[in-house]
Amino acid sequence: MQVAILASTHPGSQDAARALRERYGEVALDAAEVLVVLGGDGFMLHTLHEHVDRNLPVFGMRLGEVGFLMNRFAEDDLLERIAAAREVVLNPLKMTATDQSGQTAQAVAINEVALLRQTNQAAHIRILVNGRERVERLVADGVLLATAAGSTAYNLSAHGPILPLGTEAVVLTPISPFRPRRWQGAILPASAEVSFEVLQPSYRPVSATADYDEFRDVTRVDVRQQHNITHRLLFDPEHSLEERILSEQFLQ
Repeated sequence: MQVAILASTHPGSQDAARALRERYGEVALDAAEVLVVLGGDGFMLHTLHEHVDRNLPVFGMRLGEVGFLMNRFAEDDLLERIAAAREVVLNPLKMTATDQSGQTAQAVAINEVALLRQTNQAAHIRILVNGRERVERLVADGVLLATAAGSTAYNLSAHGPILPLGTEAVVLTPISPFRPRRWQGAILPASAEVSFEVLQPSYRPVSATADYDEFRDVTRVDVRQQHNITHRLLFDPEHSLEERILSEQFLQ
């Protein structure tokens, strides 16, 4: 098995990478069959975005603060663990954002697309699903659309529901909503096309983010699942992503 090892800039990750290279060897990315990623979830997301065109399975090991997408770190039995790992395929969200000058930009999100107020003024956002208005005016700090894999990230901290992996759905969650006061969000089919229209964008500016890519002063954001892009994550059978998502719902 030909592996390429990628590590975050954290000293612990760099030390672990050197130890694994000495023990198992390493090949160049162009010759790799598997990517081994060392760090936290942030570095994993960066790696998935950076190397999506290679369509390689990715086995992550946690050496950062947060590692929901990672396996436990151990130097022993790396090749055996990879061979026994379970593959999970993720389809990201594609965001098209239009700003106040009329310029458009596109980005892909594995976790979520989020709209956030840029100033002390609350954002006013109209929400459409498949072209039909569902929320006439959301008054809030923002709103996000998360995948099942991302439902345990920002979405969870915004009190959105957790989606079991494999669910053909995305979750739409308001961030600190003021109006409509009782609206807590919605679970939508993964095939849904969601559009956000920023009301009074000059007075109430809003930014849009797709994972770590940010676009400011947006007036409209359109989001849909991108089925022709896949990310292949490998997990130890005893600590699969499905089990983590299930366990997360029972944490106190």
